[in-house]
Amino acid sequence: MNLVIVEDESIAARRLHKMVQELDPAIEVVAVLDSIEKSVNWFRQHPAPDLMLLDIELVDGQSFEIFNQVEIKCPVIFTTAYDEYAIKAFRVNSIEYLLKPIQEKDLARGLQKFRELKSIYADRQPAQVNIEALLQELRAHSSPSSTTYRDRILVKQGQRMFPITTSEVAYFFTKERLVYACTRENRQYLVDFTMDELEKSLDSRHFFRANRQFIVEFKAVNRLNPYFNGKLKVALSPAPDEEVIISRDKATEFRSWLGG
Repeated sequence: MNLVIVEDESIAARRLHKMVQELDPAIEVVAVLDSIEKSVNWFRQHPAPDLMLLDIELVDGQSFEIFNQVEIKCPVIFTTAYDEYAIKAFRVNSIEYLLKPIQEKDLARGLQKFRELKSIYADRQPAQVNIEALLQELRAHSSPSSTTYRDRILVKQGQRMFPITTSEVAYFFTKERLVYACTRENRQYLVDFTMDELEKSLDSRHFFRANRQFIVEFKAVNRLNPYFNGKLKVALSPAPDEEVIISRDKATEFRSWLGG
């Protein structure tokens, strides 16, 4: 299978590429494109791939514009940060949608769905994507929060509750089954979210799920030290009470997230 990835965030693109190869080494990623312009030029000059993974929000606009400029002759799996309600239309206008941050199990589901429908797509034009219907659905149901990541969070201190911005947070951590935010000034506040909920709602360009206990912010990372069996030990500022260890499986992804 030949596959094209259209994603403007380099870290997300590398992560998606890596997941595809781990799920099925037989899949060849023939292009990774980061804009409408590059995508249009590529499709004009190359034969259609078997499948496209397409991010909706690109650096130069919404990727729907690609369909207006060039004929797409392959099925599409959309990747998007739109919430569940806003993307109902994608269920009927594409093979699948993947909600960011993309999980491996969700990508596996999308690829399997493509394989199951492959015989159908072989007999007709595959890219019957109703772009206008998608746009109307998004205009009708999208809100500012559905297209952006969380930039503030409500925290608790004693009996008080008040908001802080996520830019103030150095990391989130768990302790005795409770979740806390630690600020850059080393103030710790209880938050009423699970780590999984935080991981899904925070901007993956700035926050990384290091392990089950920690979600770390980019600027809080001081240095990395080699650890046993290919793992990494992360020094954070301010320093937490517990060591932050990145597993061997996540080490490469973490280095890429840091720009390595």
